[in-house]
Amino acid sequence: MLTVALATVGLSSYSIAAQETSADTEQRESPAEAREKAKAAASVEVIEIKGFRRSVAESINTKQYSNSIVDSVSAEDIGKLPDSSIAESIARLPGLSAQRLDGRASLVSVRGMGGDFNTTTFNGREQVSIGDNRGVEFDLYPSEVISEVVVYKTPDASLITQGIGGTVDLRSVRPLDKSERIINANVRFEKNGLEAVNPDMDDQGKRGSIGYIDQFNDGKVGVALAYAHMQSPNQEERWHAWNYDRNEDGIRRLGGAKPYVRSSELTRDSVLGVLEFAPNKDLHLTFDAMYVDFEDKQILRGVELPIGYGRDDGSSTIEVLEERNGVATRFRANDVKGIVRNDVNFRQAELTSFGANVEYQLADWTLEADLSYSKADRKLWVMESYATTGRGGNAGQGVGDDIIVEMNDSLTGATFTPSLDYSDRALFELGAARNWGVGEVGVDGQDGNLLTPETKDEMTTFKLAANRLLENDFFSSVEVGVNYSKREKSKVDYGEYLRVPNYVAGDVNSTLPIDDKYYLGNVSLGYLGMGNMIAYDSLAMYRDGVYDSVVQGDTVPDKWRGTWTVFEDIYTTYVKADISSYVFDLPLYGNIGVQYVYTDQSSDGFQVSSRPEGGLNIDPTTQGDSYSNVLPSLNLVLKVTDEQQLRFGAARTVARPRMDQMNSSFSYGFDRGRNNPGVFNPDDLTTSPWSSGSGNPSLKPIVADQFDLSYEYYYTSEGYVAAAVFHKDIKDWVANNDTIFDFSDFNTPNPEDVPITNLGVNTIPDNVGDAKVSGAELTAVVPFNVLTEALDGFGAVLSATFLDSEVDVKGMQQEIPGLSDKVYNFTVYYEKAGFQFRTSMNYRSEYQGAVRNQTANLDTRTAASETLWDAQLGYDFSESSIDALKGLSVTFQVQNITDEPFVTNFVDGETGQVIGAQDYQRYGRNFMLGFGYKF
Repeated sequence: MLTVALATVGLSSYSIAAQETSADTEQRESPAEAREKAKAAASVEVIEIKGFRRSVAESINTKQYSNSIVDSVSAEDIGKLPDSSIAESIARLPGLSAQRLDGRASLVSVRGMGGDFNTTTFNGREQVSIGDNRGVEFDLYPSEVISEVVVYKTPDASLITQGIGGTVDLRSVRPLDKSERIINANVRFEKNGLEAVNPDMDDQGKRGSIGYIDQFNDGKVGVALAYAHMQSPNQEERWHAWNYDRNEDGIRRLGGAKPYVRSSELTRDSVLGVLEFAPNKDLHLTFDAMYVDFEDKQILRGVELPIGYGRDDGSSTIEVLEERNGVATRFRANDVKGIVRNDVNFRQAELTSFGANVEYQLADWTLEADLSYSKADRKLWVMESYATTGRGGNAGQGVGDDIIVEMNDSLTGATFTPSLDYSDRALFELGAARNWGVGEVGVDGQDGNLLTPETKDEMTTFKLAANRLLENDFFSSVEVGVNYSKREKSKVDYGEYLRVPNYVAGDVNSTLPIDDKYYLGNVSLGYLGMGNMIAYDSLAMYRDGVYDSVVQGDTVPDKWRGTWTVFEDIYTTYVKADISSYVFDLPLYGNIGVQYVYTDQSSDGFQVSSRPEGGLNIDPTTQGDSYSNVLPSLNLVLKVTDEQQLRFGAARTVARPRMDQMNSSFSYGFDRGRNNPGVFNPDDLTTSPWSSGSGNPSLKPIVADQFDLSYEYYYTSEGYVAAAVFHKDIKDWVANNDTIFDFSDFNTPNPEDVPITNLGVNTIPDNVGDAKVSGAELTAVVPFNVLTEALDGFGAVLSATFLDSEVDVKGMQQEIPGLSDKVYNFTVYYEKAGFQFRTSMNYRSEYQGAVRNQTANLDTRTAASETLWDAQLGYDFSESSIDALKGLSVTFQVQNITDEPFVTNFVDGETGQVIGAQDYQRYGRNFMLGFGYKF
């Protein structure tokens, strides 16, 4: 049987060495022996390939010789296409897809399962998240400091962190894997094709990185250092529909819209350090550390149009002029009181990660100890600022707009013909156009809104493992281990209502003119037909004290319900045996094992209720639970020939519950109007005066029994074809559930009220559903030189994934977030004699996507299918005869070539009909020119 040894001789060259070995030898060699073999491979006869072709061969080698079903990308692949994060890179793998969030690929699905169902690790260690849950937002991670990404689609018992979809392992470089000193630097300049849509933001950015790898003391000490900086702009023209309501004739029509232009700038600084020490063949120590400082600033300006709700007294009218298939495509709305929005969002985060690993070879034993610590802090700053023609929503106040609304042919937005000039500072002043205020802010006193939620996520892990070689005809080795993980995640949901200082309730004149000091001119809403709109610096207004503020937590129970801390202590014990044997004289290898996982979880939160006289009753609460899971796994690989193999995998996996759903915070209410026999029905607790909503600290993981079967044919070191089928039988699916709750220990807001019953309904997330996911993956990697030598350097990477799913929650059907029925990936490349060209296409069909809502959380919406094209063209002067330019490379890249929008649809819940676009986000093309130099 032939194996491929990768001799790493620098970042831009690659060597393949063929040598005879057996499956038994491959399984039995120790980690130290494997390292020595890799070093020795450099002296074997080599076939030199470079660049992207090298990354293809590395990925093939990783896949072919893994006991589990995996796919991977290497540093060459990660760096060659225009990627602001690694999400774009791994989304090209079979069975994976990425979703754009605010213009950048951030969320990744594995075999149709979104981020909450997968696990992300860094050098094999679970990572904390800057979101509210466990799912990693990949735009936090720079591609420049990642050398390889391996996606495990089937687990083994030693893979501590598992997911129902899979495990994504981000790996840093190992300096002792290199055979020479490497220093390289890269710089890229970028520009967005939409130009700057806001006057105070830029449409040009830059990125730069420098890396250093070296070995000392005869290859016993290795050092790797990397620094990456990114300042990346992003522009957007966005359409957002409130809803599509029905008129008295049953015709659907646009009820309200919130379109705007958005400019953002992502600034990220990342530092990675790796130290390796291998004083002899028995001892190997590795230390790694990563720090990421991340800030995403967004400026959003637009007009909010309550079309179907022009006045709070219902005085507005809508005249349908044209309709198609029951949807008004052209209509006239009168007396619409629009709101000019000048909003600012900040997302700031810091990630710190440390790890230490020790391996020691003791006779037939390999002992391992691994310690890691990671921490992520995130702050959101989401500010809304309103300007209007008059305060409040009562008839007669302010100037209303008479608007002709014409829906686009594909119902992906609308064109407006307004009668008002939204750039007129004499007409639009700071103030609230709607009765949005509550509590102490006044019924119409919400002139702006500020959300400042903060999350902290901290995790410590410790692992001990021992692996022993066996003299056995079936098992080649056995490994036992224990792992302890301690995690604490908290969220504090702050907020303020903003109000102009001259506010008088119900007074149309209690608005505030926009001072020249803050006036920035206009932004164009021409893509909507709205013309120009006032632009002002709302952030400077806030900082200068132009607004009064009222703390939301004084009157809003949800602010306390969204404030929580979740604690997890997870103890894992595992045993795994590696298989190396023969079946009908065919080599069989793989592994079999089992994990026992004990979890102790708890949450601190608050019980909250409203007082009749105003304010809140707030009491701390702590709840929790413990449970255990047994997770068996089996991976088998049958070598039919040297080039062909069959794989089978079976395992039980879990996806731990979302951490925001595990919180113990609890808000409840008492409706005095229902506290009488004439309203309350003892047989229907929804008529009870009591009601509540809460998290569920006793929430259990979602469990899946999964089965995988695949065929792989490796016909060359640069090419293979594969076909895989899989099935996941899922139970304990999490969905909202109405439960009977005893309120005997709770006080009514008014002590004089005597409840007619102490029972009511509490809505909680609960393990109440079942699901099934089945799929097939087809992959072909084709170097065209297998067809004819005249096409040497050309090649293609093709994959297609087909998925079918079903979710049943108490007899009701749901959709799995992040699952597309069809996903296609296509890459064509040419790389030879220094010339490089590559174009890549990613297609995914309709799916349940995520969009940030007005509270800065992620809402699930039906995302339309999309096709994204990227391309790059470059030249490496190391292949030229110009000695002065040796080491220099130049690359030109284009992202989103076809200017593909991100679209979510408004779907009729009864008929399933797509009524129109709820979100239509156009980001434009992104252009990058890069220069690299390798010393």
